[in-house]
Parts: sequence; structure tokens; C-alpha cells
Amino acid sequence: MNVLVIGGTGTVGSQVVKLLSAKGANVKVTSQSTEKINQLPDGVSGVLANLEDKNTLQPAFEGMENVFLLNAVSMTETAQGLAAVEAAKSAGIKRIIYLSVHNLYDGLHIPHFKTKVPIENAIKESGIAYTILAPNNYYQNDYWFKQAIMEYGVYPQPVGDVGLNRVDVRDIAEAAVNAFFEPGHDGKTYPLVGPDVHTGNDIAAIFSKHLDKEIHYGGNDLEAWGEQSKQFLPEWMIHDFKIMYQHFQDHGFIASDEDYIQQKRILKKDPRSFDAFVGELAGDWKS
Repeated sequence: MNVLVIGGTGTVGSQVVKLLSAKGANVKVTSQSTEKINQLPDGVSGVLANLEDKNTLQPAFEGMENVFLLNAVSMTETAQGLAAVEAAKSAGIKRIIYLSVHNLYDGLHIPHFKTKVPIENAIKESGIAYTILAPNNYYQNDYWFKQAIMEYGVYPQPVGDVGLNRVDVRDIAEAAVNAFFEPGHDGKTYPLVGPDVHTGNDIAAIFSKHLDKEIHYGGNDLEAWGEQSKQFLPEWMIHDFKIMYQHFQDHGFIASDEDYIQQKRILKKDPRSFDAFVGELAGDWKS
């Protein structure tokens, strides 16, 4: 099986690449960075490509039959996703696995949720077999907060007091690989969620337990969060994420019973828990 992985050097995509390779797939990864291509695992090929430059897409898609499509959050996310779908159609791609977001249509006021709707529609109208994966907030996002947690004893992501069914990206990757290798997933959209609902205080308590130190939740003040984030994120992204976090604080990001039924059809196992994830992470962070 030949698979082109778009977004294959990031948090989710790198796990997809790892599992596809382990299954014996011929994997090609696009990147705009020669350095990242040089760091790909043995046996995985890389190609310089830019979804905003159509001239780079034909070589990337050449010889491929399947595509895993992950567009990073950006101001041009929709245009990039549509360019990938058009390139897939021109190249005669047979299957697309697209990474969208959980409860997409409940969050269309969130900019980087709304950007995914035209991409989903284009995929559905392309005539190409597809599966859409719709994950919740990633456990692995917490890698970004290591300094705040370890040095200041604060969990800073302002997820609120209603709760989220966050998910491990390894479960997302397993679902993606199953969609490629198993029959019966064409035309389906699968939510991908963790087993437990956690608030900001819950997350801080789990870090406290595994790190053997008191970790406090940073709270729900989005203006304060935005000011602190200016040293890490561009203004447009801060604006986008504030809308997202306000949605989380007001409504949560919670899985339904039906979500678990659907997820089991593609994941074939219970999802990893956040407690187990932090237990693994704490071992690395404390060493």
C-alpha cells in the first residue's frame, strides 16, 4: 500500500507514519522543511511540497494511491485543504483519510473548526473513497505546557469547568491505519475521544498525583491567558483559540454514548486514559 501523509511531521502525523510503516506501507511524507525530511524514520521517503504552491503537488502525489490529510491550523487552512483534494483528484487517488475535529457542527463559530467544513464537503463530493476522523482535544497538547507545569506548578490550558473527553494521538493514529487497511470504513465519520471527562482542575490533579507535587489549574480568565500567550502565539491564533476555549468553558467538549459506539467500530479497543498518559509522561519529565 502506498500512502502520502500530508502533515506527517507533526504530533499526530508522525504517529500515523510510524504505524503505517510498521504495517508495511510505502509511506511518503510532505514537508516544507528539508531538515524535517532528513529526520524522517528509516524507510519513509520525504518530498518538499507546499499546499499553497500547486507546482509542488504533482511530484508529491505521483505514484500514490492513498492520502492521509492533516492541515495544520493556519489562516489559509481551507485553501490548503482544498488544494490537496484537487491534487488528489488529478492524481487518481483512491482513498483519503481526513483529520477533522470532534463535534464540528456545534462549533462553527470557532474559526479553525469552520475552516474544515469546505474541506469535508470537497472530499465527500470528490468521488474518492474517504473516511473522516473527528478527534477531541489531544492529550499530547500538554507537551507545550511542560515549563509551566514543572517550573511554576500551573496547568495553563483554560479548558474550563464543564469538561472535555480528550484523546491520545496514538489512538487517532491507530484509527487512521485501521481505516486504510480494513474494509467497511468508506464514507464514515468517526469521533475519537478519551474515556473520561476532565475539567481544568481534574487535569491539574492528575498531574499532581503523578508528579508528586502540587499543580494548580491556571483558571478560566481568557484575557490573562491571551496576554501570557503573546510570547508564543500570533495574534490571530490567540483570537481563534480564545473563541474555542470560551466554547469549552460554556459547553464543554464532551462525548456522547453514540460517539463511543461509533469509535469502537474503528478503534477496536478501549481508548487510552488521560491518567495513563500522564503516568507515562511524568516518568520522562521527572528523570
